[in-house]
Amino acid sequence: MKYAYYPGCVAKGACQELHASTTLISRTLGIELVELERAACCGSGTFKETDEFLEDTVNARNIALAEEMGLPLMTQCSTCQGVIGRVNDKLKGDAAQRARVNEVLETQGHHYQGSIEVKHLLWILMGDYGLDRLQAKVRRPLTGLKCAAFYGCYLLRGQTVTRYDHPYNPTSLEKVFTALGATPVLYDGRVQCCGWPIASYATKASFTMAGRHLLEALENGADCMVTPCPLCHLNLDSRQPEVAKVIGQKLGLPVLHLPQLIGLALGLDPEALGLNRHIVSTSPVLQALAK
Repeated sequence: MKYAYYPGCVAKGACQELHASTTLISRTLGIELVELERAACCGSGTFKETDEFLEDTVNARNIALAEEMGLPLMTQCSTCQGVIGRVNDKLKGDAAQRARVNEVLETQGHHYQGSIEVKHLLWILMGDYGLDRLQAKVRRPLTGLKCAAFYGCYLLRGQTVTRYDHPYNPTSLEKVFTALGATPVLYDGRVQCCGWPIASYATKASFTMAGRHLLEALENGADCMVTPCPLCHLNLDSRQPEVAKVIGQKLGLPVLHLPQLIGLALGLDPEALGLNRHIVSTSPVLQALAK
């Protein structure tokens, strides 16, 4: 299995542990990644607020880079998946816009064809790789660990043509947890917005949203929260101390990236997976698994 790997901006910046854990579990699972080193930021949904053609063109180029390799494009960020996947769906079905975009791309020697799929790591594990195969690779079952999923809006609802799970009642993450030996924790906030998009101009509202989800997961017995989106991770982990102050509640819920959780089940070293880089200590997770 081989993919053109689109790491996204955050995994090379504030959440470097996501890039590290993704590449580590991919090697362990036998998934070959070829990084798209010349790819551009997807825009995280902001380009289209003022210039949708810019969003289409930038991301058509990202897809074209993967097409030139003859490989499907793999994302590891809910937001990147939603944006790039949406553009791919749109351009496949809009010949006129595709032609406009290619007029720009061809000045740089690229051409978007719409010949490949754009898939998040989660969708690859669910479909291409398969949960039975993943379960067979487990070396340290996550028995007794209670995991609360936090999907991220864009992963579920960014694409309206191609969808890999139900936009409001998904089961993919919970099925992965079960395959790894963990216990899924269900709660309403798992499919809602983390608050990241408004954090820069409506901070209190953003942190209140994040706090509500964290508190609900805790109240339902979660040992940790697991997300396939680094932007969600920033609001839920990096800003959790500030979130706790805003809502006036004690939190302290570890928030893991999806490949970190998988890496633990594969028996990989927690430090190599970057579990020591989080703002909220992940020690309770490791202690729970040591029982």
